[in-house]
Amino acid sequence: MKEIKKSGTSLSDAVELIDLERLSDPRGNLTFIEGGRHIPFDVQRVYYLYDVPAGEARGGHAHHNLQQLIIAVAGSFDVILDNGFERKTVTCNRPFQGILMKSLVWRELNNFSSGAVCLVLASMKYEESDYIRNYEDFISVARKG
Repeated sequence: MKEIKKSGTSLSDAVELIDLERLSDPRGNLTFIEGGRHIPFDVQRVYYLYDVPAGEARGGHAHHNLQQLIIAVAGSFDVILDNGFERKTVTCNRPFQGILMKSLVWRELNNFSSGAVCLVLASMKYEESDYIRNYEDFISVARKG
């Protein structure tokens, strides 16, 4: 993890890298996630990103209330996380690890490997009004507290 510290509130209060349970078997591995047990919310929406062209980025937003778990189920990608005070880049490349993030965390996903698949478990159904799509607006909201 590369970390760029600005000042103020700790990003580790809003973001956590978690190891998910793995069941190993000669036939292959299995990882499972249960809402309310492995993550602090019941899953209301699941989506995944794939076939992201080389050099393209995804994300570029934050949420007022939504919490998410991001997992690289195949390949790898980087996630830039920012809480308005601190910035951190995390490389996702293990299907048994996820980035658990609370609300008010700006995220950008880039550097997708060929064949990468990003799985996202979300605490809310899609609600456009929950998105903060402008970085300056995000900074203003995040620093107010």
